[in-house]
Parts: sequence; C-alpha cells; structure tokens
Amino acid sequence: MNRLLVLARHGQSEWNLKNLFTGWKDPGLTDLGIEEARNAGRRLKDMGVQFDVAFTSDLGRAQATCKLILEEIGQPDLKVIANQALNERDYGDLSGLNKDDARARWGEEQVHIWRRSYDVPPPGGESLKDTVARVLPYYIREILPRVMRGERVLVAAHGNSLRALVMVLDGLTSETIPGLELATGIPLVYNLNADTTVSSKKVLEG
Repeated sequence: MNRLLVLARHGQSEWNLKNLFTGWKDPGLTDLGIEEARNAGRRLKDMGVQFDVAFTSDLGRAQATCKLILEEIGQPDLKVIANQALNERDYGDLSGLNKDDARARWGEEQVHIWRRSYDVPPPGGESLKDTVARVLPYYIREILPRVMRGERVLVAAHGNSLRALVMVLDGLTSETIPGLELATGIPLVYNLNADTTVSSKKVLEG
C-alpha cells in the first residue's frame, strides 16, 4: 500500500521578505513565493505524484500555496480541508514586529529564546510546545487515518506547524526540533509503514 504524506511549507510571504514576525497575521505571497509554490507543484508532478485530499491552515499564504501546487499537478478541483489547528505558531505581541526591532527592544538573547526554545512562549503567544499540542491531535485524528487507509495526502502549512509533524515523523526531540529549519516551497515526501513509522523520506529541492 502506498501511504503517501507530503508536507509543504508555504512560499515566501510579504512579511518573510520584510523580516517581520508573522504568526496568525495574514500577509499574501510575494512573487517569489508564488513561484516557489509553483515549483513545488512541478517537482511533485515530475515524480508522478497525485493526491486524494489536501489539508491546509486557515491562513491565506498556506491556502494559496496549496492551490498553486494543485494547479501545477493538474488537480485544481481536489478536496481541500482548511483548519485552524494547522495555523502557524502564534507570536503574540511579536506579531508584525521587525525581528531586528524586537532584538533592540527585548535583547538578542531573549528574542532568541522566544524563537528557538521549545517551551518558552513570547508575550501573549505560543511556544513551539504549544503549537505541537494543537497540531498533533489534529494530525492523529484527521490526517494520519487517511494516510493509513492508502489515501495520498498533501499538507500545505507553515514552518512551525509542520515542524510539529516532522518532529514525530523523524523522531526528533524537544532538544533537537528547535534547530530544524524548513525552507519555503520545498516539499517533504514521506512514505509510511503499516505501524505509522517512516519507510522513506525525500526532500524535493531544486
């Protein structure tokens, strides 16, 4: 059985370009981000990948990326399920701030802790641990059963919500996951075993 799960971080957003904390704010894709999403679709098409269902977040940049990927592989009308559980980590009071301005206000070390620790949230926001706590139950309840039934599943979401999934799939720990970077528009192609572990993983870079 082909238990296929593809994870794709959205293409570059306008706030990625401006070096702003984004979180649950909803900027659109840049021209580069649109091209990154289309390139992700082309790479999947070149592999001969087709999907039975797609999941995305409530945020426009992930939804646009999902739409562009599906257009490129010739499945523009595929069923897409959007859910807030797959939203980016909420950066709280940091949302909309320039990262350099945040460092000037709170200090380099404090901002680094907020960005890269596992369980220390920024003021009014979520830690990565908090993000994992809402993403994983949704994955276990809604996404994984479909994969295990043999459905081919695309998840187009965000750096931190996808890190929660990669943490489980790749067997990473709370110590190692903060150092993981997921590039925009680069699909991760997983095939799963019957016990939900990973049988193969491919990173579809350029």
